[in-house]
Amino acid sequence: MDTRKKREIITFKVDESLAGAMLGIGNRSEFIRAAILHALDNGCPLCKGTGILTPDQRRHWDSFAVNHSVEECGDCHALRLVCEAEGGVTEISHKGREEEATAESQRHRE
Repeated sequence: MDTRKKREIITFKVDESLAGAMLGIGNRSEFIRAAILHALDNGCPLCKGTGILTPDQRRHWDSFAVNHSVEECGDCHALRLVCEAEGGVTEISHKGREEEATAESQRHRE
């Protein structure tokens, strides 16, 4: 039995300016594969990059949002999710560890 992965060929059209921009790329297929994988890796885990939630996804989000908020990071200004469930506010720092926000920080959010 052949154990090699079956590869599928996918083609697509590009406009003249994109084709011109890709002229200097040595292995365009590999470049496109890497770009697609990167885009899929960085898409929203709920909507998969569409920007729209289905009614079921929206219902799950509404349930999740009861104890979570979307806030701007004070360090890098990116939006992030903050858990406000029992026991105070839990944030993930840039160093990757959980930190309990102070009572004053909580009052500032209210």
